Amino acid sequence: MDWKSFFDRLGLNGTRWQWRMVRYERDFKALLRGEQISTLPSPSQVLIGLNVTLFALMVLHGASLGIGLQGLMRPPTQLLLAWGGQLWPLVLNYDQWWRCLTYAYTHGGIIHLGFNMMVLYQVGPLLENELGGVRFFVLYTLTALTATLADLLWHPGIPVVGASGSLFGLIGFASVYYHRMGPAGQVIRNFMLKWALFAFVFGLLVGADNAAHLGGAAGGALMGLLLPIGVRGRQASAKLFNILGLICLVATLGALGLMLLSLIFSH
Repeated sequence: MDWKSFFDRLGLNGTRWQWRMVRYERDFKALLRGEQISTLPSPSQVLIGLNVTLFALMVLHGASLGIGLQGLMRPPTQLLLAWGGQLWPLVLNYDQWWRCLTYAYTHGGIIHLGFNMMVLYQVGPLLENELGGVRFFVLYTLTALTATLADLLWHPGIPVVGASGSLFGLIGFASVYYHRMGPAGQVIRNFMLKWALFAFVFGLLVGADNAAHLGGAAGGALMGLLLPIGVRGRQASAKLFNILGLICLVATLGALGLMLLSLIFSH
């Protein structure tokens, strides 16, 4: 397409916008190949920003309801459920399937949020560099589902929130994936196993959901076992993961949108 003529007809600087469109097109094609785009926020940064934003909105909502700083340190269960917390009876009896994803973006206090985001900040970039943004997001989303499936099997009547199921999914994936690399992957594999131990001990201390941790780690480990290693393998599976990435993005945005609609119409 002749972008210069198009933008000239709109009264804009056609030459400048032509270069922008060429860059956008190049970046989009690179993204579809699974490459990281330096001009765009990384998936980890986007996920951290989204988690922090939703937590801030939840705290403000709690303050408007008169619970004050309780929403910051220890939000009540009803507030957590209003903001997407997982409770399987609500899913199965009232078809609130969006909770299977939104729970991973809801946190039970600023300490819970801070620890999970610290792990994501440390672990995420390593996997993004290896897998690319699309595969990383697919891994993060699918392991959120395997984590909550473990909750259904273990304790379906207990409310669950937090990104730790997905984080254990990342760690489980990396432990297996980098182990398959042999000596070249041992350093990162051992780094991930240390994070797993650290997160598990922290979870025991705060009474975290070890069922979700196990489910997320199992889902991640399975993907780490199956995902091709190396450039050729990534190229061969690029189309599949582009489709999966789009599905995961639509599902996540749709789930968050349904959560917000549920929150609005509940008042």
